[in-house]
Amino acid sequence: MGLIRTEIEITNGDDLALLRKSIITKDKVKRMMVNVLVDSGAYMLAINENIRTQLDLPTVDSRLAEMANGETIRLDVVGPVELRFGTRRSSVDAMVLPGDSECLLGAIPMQDMDLVIFEKEEKIMVNPEQPYISKKPLK
Repeated sequence: MGLIRTEIEITNGDDLALLRKSIITKDKVKRMMVNVLVDSGAYMLAINENIRTQLDLPTVDSRLAEMANGETIRLDVVGPVELRFGTRRSSVDAMVLPGDSECLLGAIPMQDMDLVIFEKEEKIMVNPEQPYISKKPLK
């Protein structure tokens, strides 16, 4: 099994709120396409400092994160951000990794968008059983 990477669109959630209130125009909404490592072992979305700066994302919290090497570090949490993949969207916060670290798409946003990992094909897709609208258990 190899590593799975994909592109997602990340948008500044505060900008989207201002757009909905007609305070800014669509061309002022900060968004970008980002190549991420699909990591079902990671909990959240993790972006890097460069993306945080480009999207002008405010700090909303800080959390301890256990890194792949076992080290625990304190990271800023920014948000909200809106993620888009195919026909799916999710509004989440993101942990900020140092410098230009590789971005991670964790389990929570993947589950929220109802994405499925296809290991053999080394890709993710929207759930083929629910291609147009995601289905969430509420039990």
